[in-house]
Formats: sequence, C-alpha cells, structure tokens
Amino acid sequence: MGLSVTVKDGRALAVGGMGADLLPRSVLQQYDLRKDMWALLPPMPTPRYDTSICLLGSKIYVAGGRQCKRLVKAFEVFDIESRTWSSLPSLPCKRSYSGVLWDSAGHLCWLGGLRQGGIHQSSKFTKNVNIFDTNQGTWLKSEDTVPLKTKRADFAAAIVRGRMIVAGGLGHQPSVLDTVEAFHPQKRKWERLSPMSMPRCSASSIVIRDRLLVVGGVNQVPSSAHEILYVKEEEIL
Repeated sequence: MGLSVTVKDGRALAVGGMGADLLPRSVLQQYDLRKDMWALLPPMPTPRYDTSICLLGSKIYVAGGRQCKRLVKAFEVFDIESRTWSSLPSLPCKRSYSGVLWDSAGHLCWLGGLRQGGIHQSSKFTKNVNIFDTNQGTWLKSEDTVPLKTKRADFAAAIVRGRMIVAGGLGHQPSVLDTVEAFHPQKRKWERLSPMSMPRCSASSIVIRDRLLVVGGVNQVPSSAHEILYVKEEEIL
C-alpha cells in the first residue's frame, strides 16, 4: 500500500510503498502495458511510502513520504534514460497531507499540509508554500513565495489555466472546509473563488479541458459528491 505511480510512454512506474510487514519499501517497478510484464528498476535510496511523485521529461521526482508513521524530508530523482538515482536538497520541513503541484516552468510547489510537531508539540495545519526550482536545483527563499489564505491539509490541488488552485480539505475549523482559492501570478496573491457545494477532504481530482473535477471524499462520512470548477477567462487575466 502507499505506492506512488506515474505513467510514461505506455508504461506505469510504481515506487516505494509499505509491505505486509508494515515496513517502507524502496522498490521501483515498471509495468509495460504492451507486453503485460513487470520489471524491476534500481531501488530508491530512501525507502518510504505515501510520497509525492511527478514525471518531468525523462526524470521522476519523488518528494517526502513516511517511514513507519514518521515523516521524512528526502527528495530524490530517478533518471529513466541513465537508470540512476540522485539526491536533491531535502524538503524545508516535515509535513503530510500537502498539495503538491508542478508547473510548466519545472517548479515543485509544496502547499499547506499538516506540519509534524516535536516531542512536546502537537501537529499543526499550515498555509506555508515552498517552491523548488528544478532548473536551479534549489528551494526558493520564503520571501519569494506567498502563503495560502487558509491553513489546510488533505485538500484537492491542481493547476488550471496557469493558476494553482486548492479546494476543500481540513483546517483548524471544527468542520471540513468548502473554501477554494487560486494564486494569481501577476498580482502575486491568493484569491477566493466560488466555494464547493459539498465541503470535503480526501477527494480525488483531475483537470479535464481547463476544468477541475473533484470526485468523492469525506465529510464525516464518505461522500459521493462530484463537482466541476471552471475558471472564467477574466479570472486568469
């Protein structure tokens, strides 16, 4: 369980996960749809599950994750052509249930989440935004990023028409969130959009034809709701 999967050229690549012994795995596997065959690739340096994964060109970036409930800050990349792993600068902090997006410029955008507390501290929701520039190989300074309006975790996140969008999730409020916000790159600020009709967290989402489709999720009990967010032309100018 806890696999992270991406797809390239008719092949599915699955990395990490947790085994039946509850220990994290470092396995990288490739499934060839045409041949109906699985093959093992070089293992990931840091075994973990529940990672965030993204394919950019011929490289698979794997960020964060867990080891036996302990959050890790490992950030590694696999080059499909050379079949080698490389380590990148670690994530700025340990947190889970974040929104992770990759924009067209090759930036990893790490949004919100539940920040792990210390020995005498409880975990807290955060609105922090961390951005990694894959071209420079560095994390942007905090003064170069803009935090979310609302502290949240376990929300739907996507890029629609060039704008980062976050919807729903959990926060410090007693109920599930219905708020939606989008980042305006020219104004360099997060702006409110129309709220979700059904507040929920743990939803699945996908972007189809410049529309964000949010499916299912949880609001005290599992939800069968599905909604579509359409960002109007004037909202992206």
